[in-house]
Amino acid sequence: MNKIAIFSGNSNRSLAQDICNYLDKPLGGAKVTTFSDGEIRIEIDENVRSKDVFVIQSTCAPVNDNLVELLLMIDAFKRSSASRITAVIPYYGYARQDKKVAPRVPISAKLVADLLTTAGANRIITMDLHAGQIQGFFNIPVDNIFAAPVLLEHIKKNFSEDVIIVSPDAGGVERARAFAKRIQAGLAIIDKRRDAPNEAKAMAVIGDVADKIVIMLDDMTDTAGTLIEAAGAIIEKGAKEVHACCTHAVLSGPAVNRITDSKLKTLVVTDTIPLSKKAAECRKISVLSISKLIGEAIIRSHRGNSLTSLFV
Repeated sequence: MNKIAIFSGNSNRSLAQDICNYLDKPLGGAKVTTFSDGEIRIEIDENVRSKDVFVIQSTCAPVNDNLVELLLMIDAFKRSSASRITAVIPYYGYARQDKKVAPRVPISAKLVADLLTTAGANRIITMDLHAGQIQGFFNIPVDNIFAAPVLLEHIKKNFSEDVIIVSPDAGGVERARAFAKRIQAGLAIIDKRRDAPNEAKAMAVIGDVADKIVIMLDDMTDTAGTLIEAAGAIIEKGAKEVHACCTHAVLSGPAVNRITDSKLKTLVVTDTIPLSKKAAECRKISVLSISKLIGEAIIRSHRGNSLTSLFV
């Protein structure tokens, strides 16, 4: 463990500090500031020669600033002769642009993967990728771990009877099925049609949610349109109450107001993305820490041990 060095950009320093506390390692010294014209300035304050460096940085809002911070930090470590550089990206930005959905559009998730590799990253540790195939965009190892153990512990602790797991769209059925199997609960699906980006309309509930406590699962919530429409459709079908669990709390635009005014009773998220002040003050939103999961991934990656148990 003496060869491990942990560093962080500005995107989520509280999570980085919690990970360091779990590892019983100090957070490495680095100046991550900007010049007067807005260019990002990086200066590493300690020797990393021949060390196993882990850079913790979520590429959340401001997405482009946080991404460039990460790229420049990786480059700085490469030029400082680190033995290995692992980019720990709890939230991987641009993951929703993983394929061509129309003519003449980029595959942004692939471009970000190329940038990280070219900058000098030797390995990626991330959590709950929006699209699993993004792992194939890299020519370096990618460990996509899941927040499932943390969310499952919360569900088992707070819900016991009449629970049904609901996927808010067809893409999340596999995730919802895995959770339902773990807690021996039923499964339902929302048939959703999206008219435009960040706009969704829940059309129908497939499955019986009447007189049930519904827990919706998703990998992220952005403007919360999907969750709110789904919650309304579920209540109309006779559910007792609706809760939601999401890994990544993007919560942009009108999301917090929508959640506050919605039929959703609670929204449980993890700290892959730091909450805004407004979101932190919302009584319906609570946060679970994934610092132990990522800390364990760092330990196992450094020692060359298996990470298999973190993938389920």
